[in-house]
Amino acid sequence: MSGQSWVMKLYKWMVKTSEKDSEEKRSVAKNFLKLISAQFLTNTGDAIVNPKVTLPWLMQSVGAPTFLVAWLVPIRESGSLLPQLFIASAMRRLAIRKWVWVSGSAVQALSLLLMALVADSLDGLAAGVCILLLLTLFSLARGLNSVATKDILGKTIPKSERGQVTGLSASAAGLVTIGIAVMMAVSYLYDWHTSAYFVWGLVLGAVLWLLSALIFSKVEETKSDTEESDFSFFDSLKQLALLKTDKSFRHFVITRACFLGTALSAPYYVVLAEDRIGNSVWVLAMFMGLSGLAGLLSGPFWGRFSDVSSRKVLITASTLGAMTGVFLFVIAQLAPSALSSVWLLPLFYFLLTVFHQGIRVGRKTYLVDMAEGNKRTSYVAVGNTAIGVMLLIFSLIGILGDVFSLELLVLVYALITLIGVVMAIRLPDVSKS
Repeated sequence: MSGQSWVMKLYKWMVKTSEKDSEEKRSVAKNFLKLISAQFLTNTGDAIVNPKVTLPWLMQSVGAPTFLVAWLVPIRESGSLLPQLFIASAMRRLAIRKWVWVSGSAVQALSLLLMALVADSLDGLAAGVCILLLLTLFSLARGLNSVATKDILGKTIPKSERGQVTGLSASAAGLVTIGIAVMMAVSYLYDWHTSAYFVWGLVLGAVLWLLSALIFSKVEETKSDTEESDFSFFDSLKQLALLKTDKSFRHFVITRACFLGTALSAPYYVVLAEDRIGNSVWVLAMFMGLSGLAGLLSGPFWGRFSDVSSRKVLITASTLGAMTGVFLFVIAQLAPSALSSVWLLPLFYFLLTVFHQGIRVGRKTYLVDMAEGNKRTSYVAVGNTAIGVMLLIFSLIGILGDVFSLELLVLVYALITLIGVVMAIRLPDVSKS
């Protein structure tokens, strides 16, 4: 009883919730804390295995060719999104689905351990190719977690509290990112740019994923309705018909695709800072720290706001995120010297990250709330597959960087986001029970 009392007290302190039957609330409370804990550990691992920061350093430390570094982000992001149609087809055959998430975490842990072995024993081209192959395995396993997370969140947490799970997880991830930024600054100060430094980081990441798998295996999950299917390539592709037949879902996917503008514009703020302020690791550490601070401070707010209306969160956060890019472009045209200020670009990056965090929390909550059961599983898989394709297409806009200024590219992505704002205004409100 004392354990239950401790769980309930912590749950009530963390969550703004409506009153329920005590037995139901105890079950929700235990699942809530397990989901938060598991996601905190994986978010910590994600900060360690960052394709924009730590993995490029690892590739450099083992002497991998520079051209291989360009593949890190596409493999990490698209690799987890594109195969989700097939993951969903398989998962709908299962009554208990938490083991899909547990399996994904275990494979990610194995990938990191093998990556650490490669970094410790190989170098040059061989090391670089092996790291990319293992990152591909890691990313594919991440797709298992992505599909299973939203399905289990919808089954175990009531509608009025799902946004808070995502928001508190984002806040915890922000705290971790701040810690990584501090480590970057210290590593730069003491010149810890050796493969051994990253080997132990990869081992630590593997341990975190194994711990998260252990915690997630304890989630109390009710059985899902199962569907028999051939589980073939073409059977899985048939799910894409949702984009044609389900008007509301198609509208949401197009809206979400437009919101990629805030995510894809963020690296250009960092590149502008490197050009105008300096390319020291201290500058990069500062931006990582600001990114973490934004998530830490804004995550709980966006989570509670999403439980009231995830649609309003999408409209508010995307509007402010787009206007951040517009204002940056205007300043670059009217007072370009201001971009060399040590505070302006970091401030704009901080604001963009706060608003992008709102978009992430809002769209995750919206997707979980808009469907139930196996339909939710299909929504997650089809939506993420479509976004994986759109991510690759929108990334091609970056090619214009050889022709246009970085400020103009930021404006282009801001305008794409504004199109998403118009789309979001027309979305139905699905947050009400």
